[in-house]
Parts: sequence; C-alpha cells; structure tokens
Amino acid sequence: MRISGRANNELRKVKIIPDFLDHAEGSCLISFGNTKVICAATVENKVPPFLKGSRTGWISAEYSLLPRSTNVRTEREAVKGRQTGRTHEIQRLIGRSLRTAVSLEDLGERQIKIDCDVIQADGGTRTASICGACVAMGLAIKKMRFKHNPLKNLVAAVSCGVVDGSVLLDLDFSEDSKAEVDANFVMVDTGGLVEIQATGEKSTFNSKQLSEMMEFSRIAIEQIFEIQKEILLG
Repeated sequence: MRISGRANNELRKVKIIPDFLDHAEGSCLISFGNTKVICAATVENKVPPFLKGSRTGWISAEYSLLPRSTNVRTEREAVKGRQTGRTHEIQRLIGRSLRTAVSLEDLGERQIKIDCDVIQADGGTRTASICGACVAMGLAIKKMRFKHNPLKNLVAAVSCGVVDGSVLLDLDFSEDSKAEVDANFVMVDTGGLVEIQATGEKSTFNSKQLSEMMEFSRIAIEQIFEIQKEILLG
C-alpha cells in the first residue's frame, strides 16, 4: 500500500491553471500532487546564431528549483556561479521534448524560451515541467495567430519506477528516494515515444517491468493530454 493510498498505476491529481502570469506570452501553474511548477513562455523575434537566415525557429528551456521548493533549502545556482549537471540535463530534456511537438519551419525565425521554476518539489519535477511547458508554449503560439499553426502535437511526460519490487506510477519524493529503478517516459499525442529515461538505481530491471512501466505511463499520459486539450483547444 502506497502512503498516499493510490493504486500502483494511479496518477496523482493533475491541475493546470492557465495564464498564471500577467506578462508572459503563455504561462501556467501545473501541479502533480504536491509538486508545483510555474511554466512561462517568452517569444523572441530572433533565433540563435546557428539558425540565423535559416527561416526556421527554435525552442529552448530553462529549469530551476527555487530555494524553498525542497524540505531543506536549496542554494540558488546563480549564487554558486554555475548550473549543476542535473539542471543542464533537465533543460535539454524539456527542450528536446517541446521541439518534437512543433513545426520549427512554421514557427519562422522566432525562438520560444520556456522557463520552468519549481516552487514546490515532491518528485516528478522534470515530467511536470514538460507537461506545463507544453501548455505555456501552446498558449503563446495561440496568441500569435499563425496562418499555419506550428503546434503539431501535444507532448506530456510522467515518471515511473520500481519500489520494493513493485512497479509504481508517478512517484512522489518518498517513493523516488528509495526506488530501485527510476524512469521517465515522454510521449506525443499521436502515440509516439519521444524519450525513455530508465535507470537501475539500486538494482537491475527486466523486460516485463519495463513493459509494465511503459503501459502505466501510456495510460496516464493519455489522461494528461485530455487536461492539456481542455485548455489549448477549449
């Protein structure tokens, strides 16, 4: 029995509040249980130097944990003078995931920057960031009124893992901190997989467990797509 009382394949309550910030072109506050992330999209009419003159756009992301998003205060990376490897990894994951959902050619020579700021962390911050970033980006694109909508797909993600020998969906911190296997699944709403990150933290895992994690995640991500659609297509 999980501490939360959830079934092994049960997603935490997901809530998305759109247009959470006044100044961003697109924004939302997304909650996965007690994990809360503010996602904001900024549109710039320029691209990185390597894309200048290419008539194609770019999507990038920045991610941060606010100091009291965690039980023990997390030092600001700006104070340290450098970002951690974990932050770089998560930013790249968010950016890669979002680019699979967008036609960069239809975006034109524009860049959309997504800021994902975790204000409360209880596991699954990177997957929550991807889900919220998609909504923030979609809202920004919607306001721009493109002739050909660059947003081709929705993208969402969820965590999964093996704890005490059992496959569990959407791990909170208490579960994630003792998981033998930790995994993240990213998918688009046409059914394609964008990325799978799966690591044996304390033990190995077999193909049956991987298949079970994938099936749990697929069903949960379909539920997240429905929430995203209510906001972006409503």
